Amino acid sequence: MGIIELEGMEFYAYHGCFKEEQIVGNKFTIYVRMEYNAEKAVKSDSIGDALNYQRAYEMIKEQLQIKSHLLEHVGERILDVLYQNFPELEYATVKVSKMNPPMGGQIEKVSLTLSR
Repeated sequence: MGIIELEGMEFYAYHGCFKEEQIVGNKFTIYVRMEYNAEKAVKSDSIGDALNYQRAYEMIKEQLQIKSHLLEHVGERILDVLYQNFPELEYATVKVSKMNPPMGGQIEKVSLTLSR
């Protein structure tokens, strides 16, 4: 089993339930863990046999540009696109964090984690 983790991805995006969040935007961080059968890539040393994490990053970046009200919606879309494009993917986890959410007090971030 191979595990690829994309850690600390940062994006500026327009997700949230408040109208202002969808206009002003906010910083989001994303963590993704992808488990897959890496046996073929281990032996061939070919990117064609590996789960291409550069492609995964580009797909995640595209999903962050689509406005959503809920972090759950963003996370589910990321999982959907990863599974649609990587048939070798066996299990994935995504954590979506909104930095400095507008909650009326000091809070570093709020996060949602989905796995399947």
